[in-house]
Amino acid sequence: MAKIAVVLDNLTTRPLTPGTWDAFADLAERHNGVWGGCWCTFFHTMKDEKTYDAEDNRALKQRLVEEGRAHAALVFDGDEAVGWCEYGLPAELPNINHRKEYDALLGTPPDYRLTCFFVDSRYRKQGVAAVALRGALELIAQAGGGIVEAYPQDTGGKQITASFLYSATRSMFEDAGFTYVRPKGKNHCVMTKTI
Repeated sequence: MAKIAVVLDNLTTRPLTPGTWDAFADLAERHNGVWGGCWCTFFHTMKDEKTYDAEDNRALKQRLVEEGRAHAALVFDGDEAVGWCEYGLPAELPNINHRKEYDALLGTPPDYRLTCFFVDSRYRKQGVAAVALRGALELIAQAGGGIVEAYPQDTGGKQITASFLYSATRSMFEDAGFTYVRPKGKNHCVMTKTI
């Protein structure tokens, strides 16, 4: 696919709803269901609940969206979805990496989690993830706000392939006003912001 020069001012965000499902599905389908068929369901289910089947994951995600239990800020360039930031209540997104370590050091539980970013391959490294983050924070504020927790990669200044940055970077969250709390696993950290 040819790279597209993005004008961030032209991008808009909309919530993932049954009305925007088709745009979300088009984006996922353009990228093989995202990471081989995840359909952005990894954080919704615990290991023993996973089927690792792309069609099952698609159906699960669509059902959760229809039930109002899957949330994301979708980034649009015109009518085409080009990225997202998944967010939700901890009960909606119970599966986080390094869970045992995370739980052992948990202080105040968050009201919301930001778990996954995805950007169309044509739009990467152009600020789309930051637009998605801003959209998610706006949607969380509209829902009443609270403590928002994220688990970005702490790259330590190293260059990381954009397709592996499913949780974005510490620097992007710092730019958005998040506070570093602690490390989580080898290359991630816990960051928070109150909205």
